[in-house]
Amino acid sequence: SLWLLVAPPASSIFQRPTGSPAPPRLQYLLEPLHATVHTQRGATATLPCVLRALPSNYRVKWSKVEPANYRESIIIITNGLYHKNYGPLSPRVRLRHSHRYDASLTITNVALEDEGRYRCQLVNGLEDESVSLTLHLEGVVFPYQPSNGRYKFNYHEAKRACEQQDSRLATYQQLYKAWTEGLDWCNAGWILDGTVHYPIINSREPCGGRLLLPGVRTYGAKDKQKDRFDAFCFTSALQGQVYFIRGHLNFKEAGQACQNHGAAIAKVGQLYSAWKFSRLDRCDGGWLADGSVRYPITTPRQRCGGLPDPGVRSFGFPSKELRTYGTYCFTG
Repeated sequence: SLWLLVAPPASSIFQRPTGSPAPPRLQYLLEPLHATVHTQRGATATLPCVLRALPSNYRVKWSKVEPANYRESIIIITNGLYHKNYGPLSPRVRLRHSHRYDASLTITNVALEDEGRYRCQLVNGLEDESVSLTLHLEGVVFPYQPSNGRYKFNYHEAKRACEQQDSRLATYQQLYKAWTEGLDWCNAGWILDGTVHYPIINSREPCGGRLLLPGVRTYGAKDKQKDRFDAFCFTSALQGQVYFIRGHLNFKEAGQACQNHGAAIAKVGQLYSAWKFSRLDRCDGGWLADGSVRYPITTPRQRCGGLPDPGVRSFGFPSKELRTYGTYCFTG
C-alpha cells in the first residue's frame, strides 16, 4: 500500500471546523511571539514561557513530546521558588528566570535528540493552561544503507546505524523539508516515528511510476522487528572540523593517517555536516569510518561527477584493501 503525503495549504492548517468552540483564552500565560525556536547542535537555546500574573499555589511544568512513543517526558517543575529537573535532559536545562514572571526553559549544548515539541504548562487547580513550542535544528537529511546492500535494516538497526554515523533517524518534518530542498531518492527508509517513506522530485518508472506526482511517498507504519528498509538520517552543525588527507591509502592506512594527525576517520554524518555548514568542497574520494568512499561537492562541475546539483557523492563500499583513495578526518 503506497500513497503520497503532501503538506496542506498554510491557510487550512489552523482553521477550526464550523461550530467548534474556540480554544480557551490564556489567562496567566502569554502567547509566545514565535512558536518555533531555531538553533543548531552545540548551541544554547531558550524556549520562552512568560506569565502575565502569578496565581497563588501554582506550578510550571515543562515537558517534551516524544514522537516515537507518543508520550510526554517531564523536564522540569517549578513553583517559582524551587525547581526540580527530570530525565536525560536534566544536566543541560535550567530556567532562565530573568524576572519573577519568567519561566522560560534554557537548553545548553543542544543535541540532535533535543529537536521536537515542548510544552510549558501552568498547573493551577482547575485553571490549568499551556503553550506549545517547537525546537528546530538546522541540519541536513541523508539516506543511508549498509555495505551489504539496500533494505537490510529493521527499525532498531536503522536507528543504531544513524547514531553510529553521528546522526539520528530523521523526523517526518525533517524529511519533508529536505524534499522541498531537492532530496530525490528512490529507496524507502525508516524515520523516527517508525514509518517508512521516500522523497521523489522527478517522477519515474522505477520509483512508483511517472503518473504519481512528486512528493514524500509513504508505506506508512511497518513492523519494527520484521520489515527491512534503508534509513533516513539527520545531522546538524559540527563541533569540530572535517579535512582531507591526500594519498593512496587502503582503509586501515586511512584510519592510521587520521590518528597520526591527532584526529579520527570521519563518519558519514560528519562529512554531510561539513558539506552543509562549512561548504566543504573536494573532488577527491576519501575513506570514511563505515568503509564507504565519498566526496562533498558544493560547486558542481563536469570533472567532479558531472551531476548538476551539489551533494555528497559516493563510490559505495569498495574493497578495504584497495590503495586508491585519500581519507576524510574529523577533529573535535
